[in-house]
Amino acid sequence: MRTPGARSGIARHLLLAPTAIFAAAPFLWMVTLSLRSGPEMFTEPLRLIPTNLAGLENYGTALREVPMLRFLANGVIVCGGILALQLLTSAPCAYALAKHQFRGRGALFTTVIIALMIPPQILTIPLFVGLYSAGLLDSYAALILPSAVSPFAIFLLTQAFRTIPDDLVHAARLDGLSELSIVWRIMVPAAAPAVLAFSILSIVAHWNDLLWPLIAIQDRNLATPPLGVLLFRNQEAGDEYGPLMASAVLIVAPLIVAFLAAQKRFIKGLTYAT
Repeated sequence: MRTPGARSGIARHLLLAPTAIFAAAPFLWMVTLSLRSGPEMFTEPLRLIPTNLAGLENYGTALREVPMLRFLANGVIVCGGILALQLLTSAPCAYALAKHQFRGRGALFTTVIIALMIPPQILTIPLFVGLYSAGLLDSYAALILPSAVSPFAIFLLTQAFRTIPDDLVHAARLDGLSELSIVWRIMVPAAAPAVLAFSILSIVAHWNDLLWPLIAIQDRNLATPPLGVLLFRNQEAGDEYGPLMASAVLIVAPLIVAFLAAQKRFIKGLTYAT
């Protein structure tokens, strides 16, 4: 006979299953389309496994006709550069807000909260004009610098740093560590789950970003993965949906693997934001 706890667990799974299926369906369908041939793309009935597999052809086209590996490498460079700058600027700010008493601290933290409410698209035109005036358009700097400071990173790390005992900070000072050394040698390692959670969110957001690269970049060699997918569009012959879906799978796969590898720490890190 099932206990009340077991019954409630079954009920939760029954409630969550439709939501999980609804969320996973587009990804499964994307994988299915990446395995279909062009003529069967719209003629075959709805089924997960195609009748005639064309996966090798589609993935080969995705890697051969456009420099997909170069696009993926650009994505790694851009996302890695953005994340490094965000942590470099956010961790000291969060430490000051969490562990230092100074006039205006509350106002500064309120400013961070307000910045979280501003859609990044609003800043597109000022950023474009500023980078154009500085001669930085069509470069890695144009893709990285606009996202160098993250209000969400400051907020999340401030909340995480507040949970670290003050005695640990005082002990570090007595040992002769400077304030910056305390940030990088004590605070950041102690708040590793929050750092990892933000890292995943930052990488996913900028890996999938299309709007800003579409505005700031014209050189094909600097294209990020989502921008590179657009190269499969052909206004005369139509879209090559098989290679298009194959390239989309290649873009999404690293994010899924990274999330699954860090799932537990990711969820733990997000609890600091509540």
